[in-house]
Amino acid sequence: MKLRIADFGLQIENALMKTGSSNSFTARIGRSAKKLGPQPALRNPQSSERGYALVALVLMMTLLVLFAAAAAPNVKQQAQREREKEAIFRGEQVAEAIRSYYRYRGAQGVNSLPTSIDQLMEGIPRGTKKLQILRSEAARDPLSSSGEWKLIGPTSQEFASFVRAITVYNGGTPPTPRRDLAGLATLIPQMTSVLDTKSTETAPGGEDNSASPSGPFLGVASRSQRNSVMTYYGIDRHDQWVFTPLFR
Repeated sequence: MKLRIADFGLQIENALMKTGSSNSFTARIGRSAKKLGPQPALRNPQSSERGYALVALVLMMTLLVLFAAAAAPNVKQQAQREREKEAIFRGEQVAEAIRSYYRYRGAQGVNSLPTSIDQLMEGIPRGTKKLQILRSEAARDPLSSSGEWKLIGPTSQEFASFVRAITVYNGGTPPTPRRDLAGLATLIPQMTSVLDTKSTETAPGGEDNSASPSGPFLGVASRSQRNSVMTYYGIDRHDQWVFTPLFR
């Protein structure tokens, strides 16, 4: 029985070889394998999501850097504006302290003016006590690194330039002193043919380290020699802002 089965199988094989069916069958299998080709590997969806998230993060950070670079000048300008507001506030407090000291000394002209900031800091007698007329914070210039105000004398060039600037600011009308400071009216330089010749010259920058003049003073100015963001009586330079009680 076993022999017969083997013989039958051999006969089938011989028949296939004679008809070429074996080669045709093998070729068809080969062509099918070629059509299928190598199968691509499956993609990981989580990897793709991480890639998209990284691109979005880089884009967002780039936009933030651009916005920060655009806003930086405005932030710097606003910070300077706030310092200038503080300088005007403190300077006018010093001016008011000069006025109080002048009236305490009898309002007798130049001799009634203070000669140092310390005299204003000490205050003026009021009964058995002393009345504070100048806060310690106001005694410091917020626009200069030294914090020291420059004292402006009644015959100084800085005061004359300030009077001229006010005259231009008022349309050619010279400033008049306050009633309780009328004794200082003779100190105001007379301006004639004042024209509005605004200078486009850039401020030198830095600070004025020169010593303040000795003797009486009727105002103070910053030692900062920089251009300002704000204007004070039309003046756009820190060291040309003179804070005096004469015209307030």
